[in-house]
Amino acid sequence: MKLNNAIKFCLFALTGALLFASCRNEQKPAPATKVVANAKQVNPFPFYKDIEIKPGYHFEVVSWGKGVDTIGGYLLLMSDSIKNNYRSIAGERKGIITDAWNMDLDNDGNPELYIQYVVRNNVSDLNVYEFAGNSFDKISFPGLSSNLKKDYKGNDKFFVKNGDLFRSVPVVSTDSGKTTTVIKTLKYRLSGNSFSATEVKPEN
Repeated sequence: MKLNNAIKFCLFALTGALLFASCRNEQKPAPATKVVANAKQVNPFPFYKDIEIKPGYHFEVVSWGKGVDTIGGYLLLMSDSIKNNYRSIAGERKGIITDAWNMDLDNDGNPELYIQYVVRNNVSDLNVYEFAGNSFDKISFPGLSSNLKKDYKGNDKFFVKNGDLFRSVPVVSTDSGKTTTVIKTLKYRLSGNSFSATEVKPEN
């Protein structure tokens, strides 16, 4: 009889222990879920543009650089996925790239890439590359003539019209305390990988 009582007592104690452990587990708070906010990814490239020549044939222009905006590098990428052909060229820049486009100004069937950048005080310039013979060839772009530079204050603009390349150049002159601004327009031609510029006379 005593043995039966002992067994009952042990079973009772074990049941109580299990119930106590179960209650403790139910009251235990769930572990806190960590919520990590997605950090906003900073674009490492101050300028990027994808220029499609035809389906599968692209040029990409990328600038990079940390610290001073006007100092850094740029990269030109050519991808021809139809022919599985990929080429690139890198260069240093002293200016902020503001635009890029393609043309074939000399009509030789080879695309040219025009990379516009601001050098200083709203003074614009171009880097020009022709892609020919499966490589990038840099073409020297001419500066302004001494006559235009004399009264030139910046804020010039490049633009394309009817397949031709133009540049509008504000020329500021002061006479007897009166300031006058005249817009001079230059038209560029490309022949034999050499640029020439002529002033376009205003229409009457």
